[in-house]
Amino acid sequence: MAALTKEETEALIQEVLEVYPEQARKDRAKHLAVNDQSLEKSNKCITSNRKSQPGVMTIRGCAYAGSKGVVWGPIKDMIHISHGPVGCGQYSRAGRRNYYVGTTGINTFGTMNFTSDFQEKDIVFGGDKKLAKIMNEIEELFPLNKGISIQSECPIGLIGDDIEAVAKKANKEIGKPVVPVRCEGFRGVSQSLGHHIANDAIRDWVLENRDGDDSFATTPYDVAVIGDYNIGGDAWASRTLLEEMGLRVVAQWSGDGTIAEMEKTPKVKLNLIHCYRSMNYIARHMEEKYKIPWIEYNFFGPTKIAESLRKIAALFDETIQAGAEKVIAKYQGEYDAVIAKYKPRLQGKRVMLYVGGLRPRHVIGAYEDLGMEVVGTGYEFGHNDDYDRTIKEMGNATLIYDDVTGYEFEEFVKRVQPDLIGSGIKEKYIFQKMGIPFRQMHSWDYSGPYHGYDGFAIFARDMDMTLNNPCWKQVKVPWKTAESSDVAVAASA
Repeated sequence: MAALTKEETEALIQEVLEVYPEQARKDRAKHLAVNDQSLEKSNKCITSNRKSQPGVMTIRGCAYAGSKGVVWGPIKDMIHISHGPVGCGQYSRAGRRNYYVGTTGINTFGTMNFTSDFQEKDIVFGGDKKLAKIMNEIEELFPLNKGISIQSECPIGLIGDDIEAVAKKANKEIGKPVVPVRCEGFRGVSQSLGHHIANDAIRDWVLENRDGDDSFATTPYDVAVIGDYNIGGDAWASRTLLEEMGLRVVAQWSGDGTIAEMEKTPKVKLNLIHCYRSMNYIARHMEEKYKIPWIEYNFFGPTKIAESLRKIAALFDETIQAGAEKVIAKYQGEYDAVIAKYKPRLQGKRVMLYVGGLRPRHVIGAYEDLGMEVVGTGYEFGHNDDYDRTIKEMGNATLIYDDVTGYEFEEFVKRVQPDLIGSGIKEKYIFQKMGIPFRQMHSWDYSGPYHGYDGFAIFARDMDMTLNNPCWKQVKVPWKTAESSDVAVAASA
């Protein structure tokens, strides 16, 4: 299908909005836009980070998900208590495939579920004593843990438990960091506020722990990788390139990260931010307090990798700049071979994305390296500074959608007819039943890594494997089959 013009895209948005009541239609219209690369600020075309429209299906998560599920959960040598009923901890356990090195239950705890298992009596009488008891039990059963975080669920904020007082007391008793995080799920409009709350907890309870301690030997080439959650091994693939160009990665968090690395981060010379949305707050704090500059980087696809390596190297001396060029040259044969193999099979294929964090813009270059075109993209919990970064990456007249509803997304797909959709687990089976190839782009559909040159080879293979799988010819879309049957019955009458 030919690409839509600006007028056709605008008409499509209006057509989709027609089903809503007047007030809902006005509200949702602010979150749907036609991309215009000439704009410098996205707030002239789209609204974001607002409360979801009541009565529609949103794909967002909550503040607890943003804190425990994204920022704190992957810190491997700490124990993260889901403070509240058992369900939140269970459903957020090990779902994002944050890989780590260690022995689970001994010195790493990332895939385990620690919960205070709130019951009715805890709601009535409070859970402070229960929380204190749990932390004492944890210290007895798992003595090699390096600290504890308390991830508050909704009831904690509603009944007013003083988790900060419990944390301070436990810190003195066990002699390890105990971090209270006020990330009750009802706070804010999405998981984005949970990221911010988690960043603030790191600022207030962790980063200052080594202020004034000069025992850690630094070098001019020390960097920290922040906001890479090591999904499918992504952070390891990124770290390899940084170290090959001559940098020393002192801290990597939170994927495969430790609390010691977090504490050492104020000693580095540069913070490298992968997921801007979830970690820009702490980067800005360290820039203000410790005078540490920060930049974003994008290691999806060879074009963006080379751009990022050179951008990082430009902030160091000629040794690192030469190192970056050596790394790019070293892998050129590898990625040229990947492109030569897969581009002829993927050339011209059209993709629609709807993901969280950085992916709605960061993966565009990787698709383009394979000759594919992204014709629609949007964020679950993006802010306008995310869209500011996106409008230059997308083509003119393409669809931009914020907090898209289930109905809107399905209707856009029916009209735009992409060859591939990249979104999350909630959307996966809907579109597969519609006969449309789909990749789960939150956790790589059990694959990965997708970062780095090695990750690009896996990314290309997975896109080809999905798009060109012969199974799609066998899929019978239920409602299309029903329509055909109705026509046949009517014809025979």
